[in-house]
Amino acid sequence: MRALLQRVSEAQVRVDGAVIGECGLGLMVLVCAMQGDTEAQVVKLAAKVSKCRIFQDDNGKMNQSVADVGGSALVISQFTLAADTRSGNRPGFSTAAAPDDGKRLYELFAQKLGEVVPVQTGKFGADMKVTLTNDGPVTIWMEV
Repeated sequence: MRALLQRVSEAQVRVDGAVIGECGLGLMVLVCAMQGDTEAQVVKLAAKVSKCRIFQDDNGKMNQSVADVGGSALVISQFTLAADTRSGNRPGFSTAAAPDDGKRLYELFAQKLGEVVPVQTGKFGADMKVTLTNDGPVTIWMEV
């Protein structure tokens, strides 16, 4: 399972022009299930994301988690995180999980993260328009 975390002051996702998910201070998390990923890996990744200390404390040091700052998360499925760019000019996505598995694991990730902080989501498989204000900027890659 792969995730790209962005510390945000705000983020939102639209489908067909309508806002379907948003967050204020917190994380915008792009997630991708890979072939062979297990539910245990999803649970582990959600725990890592919830505990990742990338928010500033009173001394200006990145020492607090999204839960510590009372933040929330916007979780978006993004199979393109599986891109293989080692050869040619067109990325390959054959290492991404099959759509049914990807959707199930994505939803489990959002559920598990939602047990720690408020979570809103995009729509799996939809053409989404995502806007965000990256705070810092802080962007972190995670993989389990």
